[in-house]
This record gives sequence, structure tokens and C-alpha cells, in this order.
Amino acid sequence: LVGSEMCIRDRRNDMLYPILTKTRSIYDLNGLWNFKLGSHDPKKLLSSSEVMMVPTSFNDVVVDEEKRNYIGDFWYERFIELPPIGENQEAVLRFGSVTHHAKIYVNGEFLGEHSGGFTPFEVIIPEKLLSEDRIKVSICANNELNYKTLPVGNYSEEVREDGSVKKKVQENFDFFNYAGIHRPIKLIVRPKIHISDLVITSQLSDDLKSAIVNVDVTSSQEVDDINITIFDEEHKEVAILENGSTTLHNVRLWEVLDAYLYTVHVELIKDEEVVDTYDEPFGVRSIRVADGQFLINEKPFYFKGFGKHEDTFINGRGLNEAANLLDLNLLKEIGANSFRTSHYPYSEEMMRLADRLGVVVIDEVPAVGLFQNFNASLDLSPKDNGTWNVMKTKEAHEQVIAELVKRDKNHPSVVMWVVANEPASHEEGAHEYFEPLVKLYKDLDPEKRPVTLVNIMMANPKNDKAMDLVDVICLNRYYGWYVEHGNLVKAEEELGKELEEWQALYPDKPIVMTEYGADTLPGLHSMWHTPYTEEFQIDFYDMSHKVFDSIPNLVGEQVWNFADFETNLMILRVQGNHKGLFSRNRQPKSVVRHFKKRWESIPNYGYKSKKIV
Repeated sequence: LVGSEMCIRDRRNDMLYPILTKTRSIYDLNGLWNFKLGSHDPKKLLSSSEVMMVPTSFNDVVVDEEKRNYIGDFWYERFIELPPIGENQEAVLRFGSVTHHAKIYVNGEFLGEHSGGFTPFEVIIPEKLLSEDRIKVSICANNELNYKTLPVGNYSEEVREDGSVKKKVQENFDFFNYAGIHRPIKLIVRPKIHISDLVITSQLSDDLKSAIVNVDVTSSQEVDDINITIFDEEHKEVAILENGSTTLHNVRLWEVLDAYLYTVHVELIKDEEVVDTYDEPFGVRSIRVADGQFLINEKPFYFKGFGKHEDTFINGRGLNEAANLLDLNLLKEIGANSFRTSHYPYSEEMMRLADRLGVVVIDEVPAVGLFQNFNASLDLSPKDNGTWNVMKTKEAHEQVIAELVKRDKNHPSVVMWVVANEPASHEEGAHEYFEPLVKLYKDLDPEKRPVTLVNIMMANPKNDKAMDLVDVICLNRYYGWYVEHGNLVKAEEELGKELEEWQALYPDKPIVMTEYGADTLPGLHSMWHTPYTEEFQIDFYDMSHKVFDSIPNLVGEQVWNFADFETNLMILRVQGNHKGLFSRNRQPKSVVRHFKKRWESIPNYGYKSKKIV
């Protein structure tokens, strides 16, 4: 309901997380699938000579080096037994994500496709196939990237001696182009008349003791009535909504590292019967930016945390829920409170876990690589490479923003949206490119969260053309590493100078350091300021934090990176990026103890309090 009016939308855009209810059945299709790199006719049977696990990246499982680096189409196929499906029900194949493009076939019939490797999509199985005892599901995935896709890739083709064509993608970003079915596949049996979306918003009173909660329900078809109830964490009924709204008194707030989740329970009524139900957890909290502060529940919040990657041994970018829990437990143990989903939306399972644990999330679309001639070299001169004449990503960018907001709008952990990571915002055309995209976030998000752009080193206060558009200044800076390498005295001077310039340019905007770090090899030691040693990593961060503490508007520090991760091949990378505070297998480097001491001494709220109007 929107007020008291029904809202009906295209079912193909459903993004509700798949849960088991009295009206919905969920069947897990993860596990072993037949697999093939290359071409396949979905009307024929795919050989079982090679198999692949779902979910996972195929790259680190196939072992063969040429297969690991394969670019192009690749196929998954298996038969599934269909459960009984009533005449008032429909069967849906729901994909958590397929990287980077997917075409779905059932019994050789094309049902739909989706571009973008980090958000969910679904296809409805035609009724004529539901009478079959079993059906054959075929998935054609593709991992090509180019100047129209997000992330951006440098696509090329090589004609080999035998006349065959080998496709190549040189990443226009600094992490490995893992591909595959990265998140779960589910078969959902649900009513044809069903809940297809929920929008939950809350408005706190001035004293933060009560909140007006509004719930807008989207239905696939018209119904007679919608019942909406709110339960507390003990599953006690606390409110029944009238016209989609209610006031919660003595409300328990969702706080940083002290999460409290209510649950909205929705029932669709048709012909005096409940035809569908769905439960959505939510938290009540407020967010706003004012006077150079980032306020959560009207308290100045200080971000302590990390940029991360979905990256683990064997799984690659594939969902690993145990690793997710370990990562957030390590995050809390070290005294952190937040992470950024660099450089793409993370799994729905990770977002729900952050909600439950009270971990703050900066949510990012896969808009990385928007920089013509990007590489990880030391050329940081702010020249104009003509990026905004070359990149043709506008359509993909609008799509990923729309899908991310639709998926994550109800998560209390999400406090800010990222429009892009390290784009060429110092080049001509950047302002014109980003202005409508920032507006799109604002238009689509029912909560109107702050929007930011994560700024690259070349886009300094003198030449940046986009930071006036955003609410928070987010900076990736590597003074002492890529600039003034190893010279921490000079690095301290230049870092402080630039931060002061940003603060003077935008005195009302908070600043968050979203990346800073130095590659460090565990076990490498030195008596001197020697890069790559564990001692240098400690000294690097001590220098950075000294500067951060001197800047009143700097309200957060997110280390690059939480853990070492896999990258593409380049001269600056020795089997991956080693800027992690933890190794790739989550063992701590020496600096972890120093961070724990610092971050446990910094409160989540009020570290840099100023009088807020």
C-alpha cells in the first residue's frame, strides 16, 4: 500500500530476499552442476565430463591455467525435480548473482537474461513446463567486460595461428576478474498473487523515543486488503498498521554494534483468505550530515573499519557465509564498526549479517574502472585522458544504481551510497556525467541517505569537478606509498596539507578516508623505514592517524584493505595485493594489535563532537 492505495509493478523486478513462509516454498539448487567453457546448444544435453560447484568462482576450481583465465561464454546445466505446483502458484528461478551476464533456458527455451554480476534477478518458469516431472535448467554466463559495462574492462581479441579467436579482458581495476555463479540459486514456489516489494521507512521524534513507521507494499496483482503487523525481537506484537503507518513508542533504536531489529509481517488478503505472507526485518535509526559531522541517531559517528573484497581461497568471489561471519567477528574484535562494499554490491547474506551485528555499511555499485588508461603504475599526474568521451557506461550505471537501491533500501546497516570508486573526476565531463547519477540515488532511495563519490589521488581540491555534488568527501590517499614512497616525513606533510584544503573548500561536509595503506608481507622485518615490512606498515599508519586526528572534519578511517586479496598480473603485485591488515587466510599482521589499541580508544560516537545545529 502507498497510503491506502494499491501499488502493482512488474514482477520481473522482484528483489525480496527468498525466505520460507506459510505461503512460499524455497528449494536450494546449489551444489554440483555440469559445466563447460565455450559454446553449447541448450536444446541438447551438456556433457557431464566437467562439473562445477554453485556458488563459487570457476577460476580457482578448474586448476588449468588457460581455463582459469578464460574469457567468453560458459555454461551450467542440471535437471531439477519439480515439486507439486498448484494452479494459483508460480515457480521462479532466482539467482543471487551471475558474473557478469546471464541467459537462462529451461528445456532449451530462452526465458530471460540479466546484465550485471552483483545483483539478484529471477525468471518465471512457463506454466506449460510445470506439468513435467523434471526440467533441464541451462545457464549461459559470460565474463566479458568493456567500455559499456561496470566494472570497466579493456576487451580485445587475439587471432591465433590456427585461426581461432582468443578473447581477452585486461581489468581496468586492481582486483581479479573472478566469474561464475557467485551466489545461491533458488527455486521459489509462491502464489501468483504475491508481495513483490516492501518499502519500510521511519521518522524518529526529536527526543528519539518514538518513531512513525511507514510500510509501502507492492503486490503482483490487486488484492482486497493488506494486513501489516510489527513484531519485536521476542516476536511480540507491538503494532498493527492502519493505512500503512503506525507510531512505535518507547522505540528501541538500531545502534552501532548494538543492533535491534523489528520485523514487519505482511499478509495479502483476497476473497477473505491470506494468499501470501512475508517477513522483513528492519531497524529504526536516523542518519543525516550537518556541520562537517556524520550523525547516526543525532550523535556524531566516527567510521572505523575497512575497504574489503569478497575474496577467499577456493571460493574466489563466491559466497562463503562462514568467511563472512569470521570477517565481521574479526572486525569487531579489532575495535572496528564499519566497512565499504568495495567495489561492488556484496551478497544479500552479508548485508543481513551486518544488520544483525550492528555493523555500518557504505554501499557501493560496481562503478570501478571509470578512468581511461587506468593502471596501478606510479603515474599520478592529473592529466586529461578523455575518459568521459570514451566510456559509454551511462546505461549500465543507471541500472546498477536502481538495482542496488531496490535491493538494499530497507537495510539499517546501510548509511551511505557510493556512486563510483576512483573515477576520473578531475577530467572534463565528470560533473556532467555524475550529476544525474547522484540525483538518481536521491530520487530512488526512500530514506534519502547521503551519497558520496570515492575520490582518486589525481582529483585534488584544485582540479576535482564532482565533489560539490556529494554529501560526504570520501578520499583514497596513499601518501608514503604511491606518493613519497617510504618517506613518511614528507608524506605526513603532504597528507595534512591536502586534508586541510578539502576542509577549507567544503567546511560543512564531513571527510572520510576510505582507503589508505601499504603493502606488507608477513614475516618481513627491518630496523629501518623499509617498505613491505611489518614495521613500516605500523609506522605508516601511525603517521596517517596523527594527521587524521588533527583534522576536525575528518570523521572516519577505513583501511585498505581488511585482508590481502587476489589481483590481475602486474609488476606491482606479488600474488595479489598485500595491503591487508590480515593475510588472505585471515591471519593477523603485527599492525592489528596497534589498530585494536587505537580503535578501542575511539568511541563510536562523539570522538570529534561539535555543536550541531
